Amino acid sequence: MDFNSWLPLLIVLSSLIPGLLIFTLAEHRTLLRTCLNLSGVVIKLLLVVWMWLGVKAGEDYFFQLPFLPGGPFILHGDALSLQFVMLSSVLWLATTVYAIGYLENSPLRSRFFGYFSLCVSATVGLALSGNLVTFVLFYELLTLATFPLVVHRGTPQSLRAGRRYLAYTISGGVLLLMGAALLHSVAGSPVFMPGGYLSAQLDTQSMALIVAFVLLIAGLGVKAALLPLHGWLPEAMVAPAPVSALLHAVAVVKAGAFGIVRVVYDVFGVEVMQQLDLTWPLVVLASSTILYGSWRALQQQDIKRRLAYSTVSQVSYVTLGVAMLGPVAAIGGLVHLVHQGVMKITLFFCAGNYAETLGIHKVHELNGVGRRMPLSSVAFSLGALGMIGIPPTAGMVSKWYLSMGALEAGFPWVLGVLLMSSALNAAYFLPLLYRIWCLPAAEWPEERRLSDRFETHWMLLLPPVLTGALIVLMGVLAGTDISPLSWTELIVEREFGYVE
Repeated sequence: MDFNSWLPLLIVLSSLIPGLLIFTLAEHRTLLRTCLNLSGVVIKLLLVVWMWLGVKAGEDYFFQLPFLPGGPFILHGDALSLQFVMLSSVLWLATTVYAIGYLENSPLRSRFFGYFSLCVSATVGLALSGNLVTFVLFYELLTLATFPLVVHRGTPQSLRAGRRYLAYTISGGVLLLMGAALLHSVAGSPVFMPGGYLSAQLDTQSMALIVAFVLLIAGLGVKAALLPLHGWLPEAMVAPAPVSALLHAVAVVKAGAFGIVRVVYDVFGVEVMQQLDLTWPLVVLASSTILYGSWRALQQQDIKRRLAYSTVSQVSYVTLGVAMLGPVAAIGGLVHLVHQGVMKITLFFCAGNYAETLGIHKVHELNGVGRRMPLSSVAFSLGALGMIGIPPTAGMVSKWYLSMGALEAGFPWVLGVLLMSSALNAAYFLPLLYRIWCLPAAEWPEERRLSDRFETHWMLLLPPVLTGALIVLMGVLAGTDISPLSWTELIVEREFGYVE
């Protein structure tokens, strides 16, 4: 094998090896633990950039080992997988810096950062999976790696949330495995390919394909928080802020959405989806989840729970975009995978800053906080405006393509769903911004008043400031060659044969 063949495996190992080493460190080895964390991040980013340049130039990155009979272990770097890998790697850097500052004086840091690295390794392995067998393997590893992070604090509330998370995700994993096994018995486990690989079975195995599709979407829908499989996500918000950011923007929820993209386009394909009449049910399911999540977010008074229900709604935009099976809608859904990740991680970083610095957890406690923490509040405002879809933020770009894609694909009623969702987004985000910037400030205890140069620890402040700037840059620079939108158009061109 040459270097190109080994590169996908090296990208997975670049976080796995530091994570395993971190487990062995004593708690007082802070400097070494930080060096291992950051070195893993930097090495991964360098390898991912190398692959990004290669994929853009038409290179192929393919690693294969024997694994199961008829189901080899395959890692494949293509344009679609690299979009998720790049998102995970960049946001892992931001989250690692944030987590180091957030957990500065906390116990069990070696355990936390060990599982933290394993979680990212599983996410990247899932993104690079070249067939369903490899995808299921990393999907289950992701469940096992994230459970200790959800229960990290060890409180009765976090343990209860962890049990619920495990019940949901293991059940989802069983359904995914059943669907993958059924498809394996029908068509084997070939490499993911544009247009899918099931057209030959369409005439003789149509019922088996429908059952397999339902099982796969149900299994993936747990992590993607599709209605009614979303119940674990708001409960998991008892985890520390870096874990919440990881769950919503980098790993678990995105893994489910990405898996749905793979199943729809690279396992079944547009032709088989249309002939089996699977499009409408998935569009309706995604639309229902969008509206339900937005409605439930409006009712929450806990800030992190409001953001959690917002994720239920916003991640379903990805499913909606790919389910409509049109190229423009696909661009909207796939680019929202990136845009939502950056916007949501910004919001959770800021929510964590409010909680750690001022003890703010509820909506009514936000009064006047913009005067005390202006940079965090500006970043939070940019994330909220992006979620609503206000120009020139990244969220506006996603919703524009989804709207145009709905018309192109013959789903004009989806425009109503998007408009209602944006109105509900405004209804649950704008009151927060009003409290932050317009209401009189509360009197905070002496120990929580501004006492140094920064409004909070600089490692908590820097990540949301940078990701908040990205929200605007991804909108303003959407038409350039360096934007996520440009890369998404490349994906659609290569994967689905469409050139805008």
